[in-house]
Amino acid sequence: MSAVRPPAVAGYFYPAEADELTSEVRHYLREAVSSAREHPPKAIIVPHAGYMYSAKVAAAAYAPVMATGGSIRRVVLLGPGHRMAVPGIAVPNATAFNTPIGDIPVDQAALQDILALPQVELRDDAHRDEHSLEVQLPFLQAVLPAFELVPLVVGGATPEEVAEVLDRLWGGPETLIVLSSDLSHYKDYGTAQALDGQTATAIETLDAAAIGQEQACGRLLIAGFLALAKRHGLTAERLDLCNSGDTGGPKDRVVGYGSWAFWPPAAALKTPNTSDTAERRADWNIFKPHAKALLRAAAASIRYALQNGKQPVTDLLTAPEPLRMKAASFVTLHRNNRLRGCIGTVEATRPILLDVVDNAFRAAFEDPRFAPLQRDEVRGMSLSISVLSTPVEIEFTDEADLLGKIRRHSDGLIIRNEMHRGVFLPQVWKDLDDPADFLARLKGKAEIEGPLDPNRDRTFSFSANSFGTVVLDAWRPRANRDRGN
Repeated sequence: MSAVRPPAVAGYFYPAEADELTSEVRHYLREAVSSAREHPPKAIIVPHAGYMYSAKVAAAAYAPVMATGGSIRRVVLLGPGHRMAVPGIAVPNATAFNTPIGDIPVDQAALQDILALPQVELRDDAHRDEHSLEVQLPFLQAVLPAFELVPLVVGGATPEEVAEVLDRLWGGPETLIVLSSDLSHYKDYGTAQALDGQTATAIETLDAAAIGQEQACGRLLIAGFLALAKRHGLTAERLDLCNSGDTGGPKDRVVGYGSWAFWPPAAALKTPNTSDTAERRADWNIFKPHAKALLRAAAASIRYALQNGKQPVTDLLTAPEPLRMKAASFVTLHRNNRLRGCIGTVEATRPILLDVVDNAFRAAFEDPRFAPLQRDEVRGMSLSISVLSTPVEIEFTDEADLLGKIRRHSDGLIIRNEMHRGVFLPQVWKDLDDPADFLARLKGKAEIEGPLDPNRDRTFSFSANSFGTVVLDAWRPRANRDRGN
């Protein structure tokens, strides 16, 4: 194998063109319901079939990683071998794995460490055509800003041998473990449902011995992981469970798909050598000295995407500590004084720098109200950032009661129920001065019909502070200014 392992199943399991692949992965992630908590999962189990069959299920596991994975810098990726017989666990000689989206560096130090174990061997042939690892890579590229990969093809290794390798690679919050496995194969629909239900129960109770040979192609790697998960006090959460008969295939011979997240106990979440200040959500005043850096990062995200068709990699390691603190933000674009895009988050689940960079990209290219931004639109385009306070729930008896509790010109408002959600920033008061009109328009945005029902609908208020505006066509990277461009 060359220094870079090229894709083997692009154009077969998933699109071969970078733009199409990126768009498809982001579509699945947008459709997924995130079970994100304050911290990312320690591990996920995901299927590895063609995207048309299993990507929806996989996206359910990657969604919480996308929402909270700013601290993840290494991914240990395990999948069963389908192409070559391997007695133990195979690692590649490649220094990077390539997808149509770009290269992913391999953690060479980690591979050298585990190669000291007798069950681990250097086997490029086991990786050359293997799809179980490859189909996960575009999702990982979409949800993590930058990471190194530890790719492991598991053959005939025992669960104990898998556990020994994972124990060496376990790490802290910087390490995510991804277990790639489909469930039952080629059973009829009813038999598959019953068998996959048993597998799901075994996974959720961390019962490695209860997963039989016909229940999952990755049963050995799952069993090895579950033993460690129990030792580390992880809890499993089912995110999705179905089979190919549910996702477009025939129902007489189906393949089962499931996704799970494994959450560490609170005591395991604190990053070593991280101060309490960096752990808590920051007050917006802490970010004020870094307003210019955030504006420049947001503008750079859009310019880079216009030139390269994807988001830039954000280096958190060199960012000032306040920019590594969690906060929720909105990025708003205006062109010729008219709204051109606005995307944001209302809960502080990732570092502010990552939140701003991602929201800038999404405001420019993924706001469903507008077509993706084009290069010729940059002239006359301005960008602003708002940082949100933690939302506070407003208890109300009816809409009249709620209207009396909204602070006009001050409050941003969130309304949501099980099916819908709408958000208005405080800036919207400039155009909707009347509280009744403000609320009515927000209900329309959320697609909530009729009066708000306190038994069904929840409302939250928040404040937002703007960090000013940057004009995109007046901003240039430093290197370009030095060249006089």
